[in-house]
Amino acid sequence: MKVDRRRLIAGSAGFGLIALASSSSAQTAPAPQESEAERRNREKLEDFAGLKRYAADNAAVKASGRPVDIVFMGDSITEGWVGKRPAFFTPGRIGRGISGQTTPQMVLRMMADVVALRPRFVHIMAATNDIAGNTGPMTTAQSQDNFRMMVAIAKANRIKVLLASTPPADGFPWRPGLATVPRIRELNEWFPQFARAEGLTFVDYTPVLADAKGAMKPGLAHDGVHPGPEGYALIESVLTPLLVARKA
Repeated sequence: MKVDRRRLIAGSAGFGLIALASSSSAQTAPAPQESEAERRNREKLEDFAGLKRYAADNAAVKASGRPVDIVFMGDSITEGWVGKRPAFFTPGRIGRGISGQTTPQMVLRMMADVVALRPRFVHIMAATNDIAGNTGPMTTAQSQDNFRMMVAIAKANRIKVLLASTPPADGFPWRPGLATVPRIRELNEWFPQFARAEGLTFVDYTPVLADAKGAMKPGLAHDGVHPGPEGYALIESVLTPLLVARKA
Protein backbone atom coordinates (compact mmCIF):
# COMPACT_ATOMS: atom_id res chain seq x y z
CA MET A 1 0.00 0.00 0.00
CA LYS A 2 1.40 3.37 -1.03
CA VAL A 3 1.38 6.03 1.73
CA ASP A 4 0.70 9.62 0.77
CA ARG A 5 3.57 11.30 2.55
CA ARG A 6 2.07 14.76 2.19
CA ARG A 7 -1.14 13.74 3.99
CA LEU A 8 0.87 12.00 6.72
CA ILE A 9 2.99 15.07 7.32
CA ALA A 10 -0.05 17.35 7.35
CA GLY A 11 -1.85 15.03 9.75
CA SER A 12 1.14 14.88 12.04
CA ALA A 13 1.43 18.65 12.05
CA GLY A 14 -2.24 18.97 12.91
CA PHE A 15 -1.90 16.51 15.77
CA GLY A 16 1.10 18.46 17.03
CA LEU A 17 -0.89 21.70 17.02
CA ILE A 18 -3.69 20.03 18.98
CA ALA A 19 -1.22 18.63 21.51
CA LEU A 20 0.49 22.03 21.82
CA ALA A 21 -2.83 23.78 22.36
CA SER A 22 -3.80 21.20 24.98
CA SER A 23 -0.46 21.65 26.75
CA SER A 24 -0.77 25.43 26.64
CA SER A 25 -4.27 25.23 28.07
CA ALA A 26 -3.07 22.99 30.90
CA GLN A 27 -0.25 25.41 31.73
CA THR A 28 -2.54 28.41 31.97
CA ALA A 29 -5.31 26.69 33.94
CA PRO A 30 -5.70 28.33 37.38
CA ALA A 31 -4.33 26.43 40.35
CA PRO A 32 -7.00 24.91 42.61
CA GLN A 33 -7.96 27.13 45.53
CA GLU A 34 -6.30 26.07 48.80
CA SER A 35 -8.77 25.63 51.64
CA GLU A 36 -8.09 26.97 55.11
CA ALA A 37 -7.60 23.42 56.42
CA GLU A 38 -5.17 22.63 53.61
CA ARG A 39 -3.24 25.84 54.27
CA ARG A 40 -2.91 25.05 57.97
CA ASN A 41 -1.78 21.48 57.23
CA ARG A 42 0.80 22.74 54.74
CA GLU A 43 2.12 25.30 57.21
CA LYS A 44 2.42 22.64 59.92
CA LEU A 45 4.61 20.60 57.59
CA GLU A 46 6.69 23.53 56.39
CA ASP A 47 7.06 25.41 59.69
CA PHE A 48 5.47 23.50 62.55
CA ALA A 49 6.42 25.97 65.27
CA GLY A 50 5.63 29.10 63.25
CA LEU A 51 9.19 30.40 63.54
CA LYS A 52 8.84 32.37 60.30
CA ARG A 53 5.93 34.41 61.62
CA TYR A 54 7.91 36.87 63.75
CA ALA A 55 11.42 36.36 62.35
CA ALA A 56 11.61 39.77 60.65
CA ASP A 57 9.99 41.56 63.60
CA ASN A 58 12.41 39.91 66.02
CA ALA A 59 15.37 40.98 63.90
CA ALA A 60 14.07 44.56 63.91
CA VAL A 61 13.60 44.57 67.69
CA LYS A 62 17.13 43.29 68.24
CA ALA A 63 18.63 45.73 65.74
CA SER A 64 16.89 48.68 67.42
CA GLY A 65 18.72 48.09 70.70
CA ARG A 66 15.65 49.21 72.63
CA PRO A 67 15.02 47.33 75.87
CA VAL A 68 12.13 44.84 75.99
CA ASP A 69 10.22 44.75 79.24
CA ILE A 70 7.81 41.89 78.57
CA VAL A 71 6.97 39.43 75.80
CA PHE A 72 3.47 37.97 75.58
CA MET A 73 3.67 34.33 74.43
CA GLY A 74 0.44 32.66 73.42
CA ASP A 75 -2.12 31.69 70.81
CA SER A 76 -4.93 33.59 69.05
CA ILE A 77 -6.14 35.10 72.33
CA THR A 78 -2.77 36.78 72.77
CA GLU A 79 -2.54 37.64 69.08
CA GLY A 80 -6.02 39.22 69.15
CA TRP A 81 -5.08 41.25 72.22
CA VAL A 82 -2.50 43.19 70.20
CA GLY A 83 -5.01 43.89 67.45
CA LYS A 84 -7.96 44.85 69.64
CA ARG A 85 -6.11 46.83 72.33
CA PRO A 86 -2.99 48.23 70.64
CA ALA A 87 -2.68 51.08 73.16
CA PHE A 88 -1.81 48.53 75.85
CA PHE A 89 1.25 47.44 73.90
CA THR A 90 3.42 50.44 74.62
CA PRO A 91 7.16 50.38 73.73
CA GLY A 92 8.79 47.49 75.55
CA ARG A 93 5.68 45.28 75.42
CA ILE A 94 5.91 42.73 72.61
CA GLY A 95 3.09 40.45 71.44
CA ARG A 96 4.07 37.01 70.17
CA GLY A 97 0.76 35.18 69.85
CA ILE A 98 -0.02 32.89 66.93
CA SER A 99 -3.54 31.78 66.13
CA GLY A 100 -4.24 28.08 66.60
CA GLN A 101 -1.01 27.26 68.40
CA THR A 102 -0.56 24.62 71.06
CA THR A 103 1.97 24.50 73.88
CA PRO A 104 4.41 22.16 72.05
CA GLN A 105 4.65 24.75 69.28
CA MET A 106 5.24 27.49 71.82
CA VAL A 107 8.04 25.52 73.47
CA LEU A 108 9.83 25.52 70.12
CA ARG A 109 9.30 29.27 69.78
CA MET A 110 10.64 30.23 73.20
CA MET A 111 14.23 30.80 72.11
CA ALA A 112 13.51 32.85 68.96
CA ASP A 113 10.41 34.74 70.08
CA VAL A 114 11.24 35.31 73.75
CA VAL A 115 14.80 34.61 74.86
CA ALA A 116 16.45 36.27 71.85
CA LEU A 117 14.63 39.53 72.68
CA ARG A 118 16.11 39.54 76.21
CA PRO A 119 12.98 40.70 78.06
CA ARG A 120 12.68 41.10 81.81
CA PHE A 121 9.40 39.17 81.85
CA VAL A 122 7.41 36.72 79.76
CA HIS A 123 3.64 36.37 80.05
CA ILE A 124 2.52 32.87 79.08
CA MET A 125 -1.16 32.22 78.37
CA ALA A 126 -2.00 29.00 76.57
CA ALA A 127 -3.64 25.54 76.41
CA THR A 128 -6.93 26.42 74.71
CA ASN A 129 -5.70 24.68 71.55
CA ASP A 130 -4.16 21.80 73.51
CA ILE A 131 -7.64 20.99 74.76
CA ALA A 132 -9.01 21.40 71.24
CA GLY A 133 -6.38 18.98 69.92
CA ASN A 134 -5.18 21.35 67.20
CA THR A 135 -1.92 19.45 66.76
CA GLY A 136 -3.27 16.10 67.87
CA PRO A 137 -4.80 14.70 71.06
CA MET A 138 -3.15 15.94 74.27
CA THR A 139 -3.62 15.10 77.92
CA THR A 140 -3.56 17.63 80.72
CA ALA A 141 -0.28 16.12 81.92
CA GLN A 142 1.29 16.72 78.51
CA SER A 143 0.21 20.35 78.58
CA GLN A 144 1.65 20.71 82.06
CA ASP A 145 4.97 19.31 80.87
CA ASN A 146 5.09 21.91 78.11
CA PHE A 147 4.44 24.70 80.60
CA ARG A 148 7.28 23.29 82.69
CA MET A 149 9.57 23.41 79.67
CA MET A 150 8.68 27.00 78.80
CA VAL A 151 9.25 28.07 82.38
CA ALA A 152 12.57 26.20 82.55
CA ILE A 153 13.78 27.96 79.40
CA ALA A 154 12.76 31.35 80.75
CA LYS A 155 14.35 30.80 84.16
CA ALA A 156 17.57 29.49 82.61
CA ASN A 157 17.80 32.83 80.80
CA ARG A 158 16.91 34.94 83.85
CA ILE A 159 13.49 35.91 82.52
CA LYS A 160 10.77 36.24 85.13
CA VAL A 161 7.53 34.42 84.35
CA LEU A 162 3.95 35.61 84.63
CA LEU A 163 1.87 32.47 84.23
CA ALA A 164 -1.70 33.23 83.21
CA SER A 165 -4.80 31.15 83.66
CA THR A 166 -6.28 29.49 80.59
CA PRO A 167 -9.26 31.65 79.52
CA PRO A 168 -12.74 30.24 80.15
CA ALA A 169 -14.91 28.67 77.44
CA ASP A 170 -17.82 26.24 77.54
CA GLY A 171 -17.15 25.07 74.00
CA PHE A 172 -14.99 25.67 70.94
CA PRO A 173 -16.76 26.51 67.66
CA TRP A 174 -14.14 24.57 65.68
CA ARG A 175 -14.55 21.46 67.90
CA PRO A 176 -18.31 21.00 68.39
CA GLY A 177 -19.36 18.84 71.31
CA LEU A 178 -16.03 18.95 73.13
CA ALA A 179 -16.31 19.19 76.94
CA THR A 180 -13.93 22.08 77.60
CA VAL A 181 -14.81 23.30 81.09
CA PRO A 182 -13.40 20.34 83.11
CA ARG A 183 -10.06 20.47 81.27
CA ILE A 184 -9.73 24.24 81.67
CA ARG A 185 -10.57 24.01 85.36
CA GLU A 186 -8.07 21.20 85.85
CA LEU A 187 -5.27 23.34 84.43
CA ASN A 188 -6.35 26.45 86.31
CA GLU A 189 -6.30 24.55 89.58
CA TRP A 190 -2.77 23.36 88.84
CA PHE A 191 -1.27 26.70 87.77
CA PRO A 192 -1.15 28.38 91.21
CA GLN A 193 0.43 25.30 92.80
CA PHE A 194 3.06 25.15 90.06
CA ALA A 195 3.67 28.90 90.27
CA ARG A 196 4.27 28.75 94.02
CA ALA A 197 6.67 25.84 93.68
CA GLU A 198 8.65 27.59 90.92
CA GLY A 199 8.55 31.13 92.29
CA LEU A 200 6.42 32.44 89.41
CA THR A 201 3.69 35.06 89.37
CA PHE A 202 0.29 33.50 88.71
CA VAL A 203 -2.12 35.84 86.95
CA ASP A 204 -5.70 34.65 87.39
CA TYR A 205 -8.13 36.08 84.85
CA THR A 206 -10.90 33.62 85.70
CA PRO A 207 -12.76 35.82 88.22
CA VAL A 208 -13.22 38.66 85.72
CA LEU A 209 -13.86 36.53 82.62
CA ALA A 210 -15.78 33.41 83.70
CA ASP A 211 -19.32 32.86 84.87
CA ALA A 212 -20.26 30.30 87.52
CA LYS A 213 -20.53 27.51 84.94
CA GLY A 214 -17.07 28.08 83.50
CA ALA A 215 -18.17 29.86 80.33
CA MET A 216 -16.97 33.26 79.17
CA LYS A 217 -19.27 35.93 80.61
CA PRO A 218 -21.85 37.30 78.15
CA GLY A 219 -20.65 40.21 76.06
CA LEU A 220 -16.93 39.53 76.49
CA ALA A 221 -16.36 37.28 73.47
CA HIS A 222 -18.34 37.04 70.24
CA ASP A 223 -17.70 33.29 69.97
CA GLY A 224 -17.40 32.42 73.65
CA VAL A 225 -13.63 31.97 73.32
CA HIS A 226 -11.85 35.02 71.90
CA PRO A 227 -12.28 38.18 73.97
CA GLY A 228 -13.40 41.43 72.43
CA PRO A 229 -12.16 44.84 73.58
CA GLU A 230 -14.27 44.64 76.74
CA GLY A 231 -12.77 41.27 77.65
CA TYR A 232 -9.22 42.46 77.08
CA ALA A 233 -9.90 45.56 79.16
CA LEU A 234 -10.81 43.29 82.08
CA ILE A 235 -7.66 41.23 81.53
CA GLU A 236 -5.61 44.43 81.64
CA SER A 237 -7.34 45.50 84.85
CA VAL A 238 -5.90 42.39 86.52
CA LEU A 239 -2.48 42.48 84.88
CA THR A 240 -1.57 46.17 84.96
CA PRO A 241 -1.24 46.47 88.76
CA LEU A 242 1.11 43.47 88.72
CA LEU A 243 3.27 45.02 86.00
CA VAL A 244 3.42 48.33 87.86
CA ALA A 245 4.37 46.58 91.11
CA ARG A 246 7.18 44.68 89.42
CA LYS A 247 8.61 47.82 87.87
CA ALA A 248 8.83 49.54 91.26
